[in-house]
Amino acid sequence: QVQLAESGGGLVPGGGSLRLSCAASGSIFSINAMGWYRQAPGKQRELVAVITSGGSTNYADSVKGRFTISRDGAMNTVYLQMNSLKPEDTAVYYCNARVALVHSTKVNDYWGQGTQVTVSS
Repeated sequence: QVQLAESGGGLVPGGGSLRLSCAASGSIFSINAMGWYRQAPGKQRELVAVITSGGSTNYADSVKGRFTISRDGAMNTVYLQMNSLKPEDTAVYYCNARVALVHSTKVNDYWGQGTQVTVSS
């Protein structure tokens, strides 16, 4: 019912920048929150950043001051601006959306397929 299309991943030198985008589509009534998670090889998936419909944000300690999450006015698209990238940031980044569907009281989480971010030393 909901699809998340991610883009913006790639290979970047340490200290460089990337901007990830995630566009939500489908039978969406409202999006309560959207965020980014990442999973490195051999590691658990972890929260990177989240933004709510009200504009509140939350960041992992490891990315505070370097990453910025933002959204468009309708909150159908969320962005993650990643600056001062480090090799430790290398991971598959997954978009997440908490969505209320049209004509439904249910709220569900949806995930993108992931986009690879690789930061060289």
